Amino acid sequence: MTETPASPPAKSVRSGTNQLLIDLGPIAVFVIAYNVLNRIPSMAEEAVYISTGIFIVATIATIIYCRITRGSVPPVLIVTGVLVTAFGGLTLALHDQRFIQMKPTFVYGFYAAAIFGSMLFKLNIWKLLFGHAFTLPDRIWNVLALRWGAFFVFMAILNEVIRRTQDFDFWLSSRLWLVFPLVIAFAIANTPLVLKHQPPETNDTVK
Repeated sequence: MTETPASPPAKSVRSGTNQLLIDLGPIAVFVIAYNVLNRIPSMAEEAVYISTGIFIVATIATIIYCRITRGSVPPVLIVTGVLVTAFGGLTLALHDQRFIQMKPTFVYGFYAAAIFGSMLFKLNIWKLLFGHAFTLPDRIWNVLALRWGAFFVFMAILNEVIRRTQDFDFWLSSRLWLVFPLVIAFAIANTPLVLKHQPPETNDTVK
């Protein structure tokens, strides 16, 4: 969900803003669209479905933006885009909001399965995805993969608990005020481990 190597200060701010736009843009558009439409009496009943359609378009637009500005699209974003389109499409086709609510469960479940599954075959998909950004011993890559795999399992369970026990409004707003902060906090919590095991010259570059 978040990545890339260090860059010079001026570029750092720009790349940080771009990353935030990529990570948060589509879900922020989804939340805003739903809340606006839900307050219009004539559109309230269809607010979930119209905003889901907008969410799909925003996600595809983000992938295109990423391709244009970076020259490539991260595999994580491709997986997310495919699942948003699939579950969003089911939501619209079957007129059932549960499908878009289940999408995060499948996203996190897919990530966890990919991490743990690759490790069974002596591969580390986490290293394959982020090895360009950090130089770390294989042992540390394995620790990070296990931590993130477990975290994704937790996030999948959390999504199921929220969607089954709360209404749609609460579930949707929690994507911004609960889920995203949890991901950022977990990434920050793992930063000391990454910095501690990088070669000295890499640490100097980061500083």
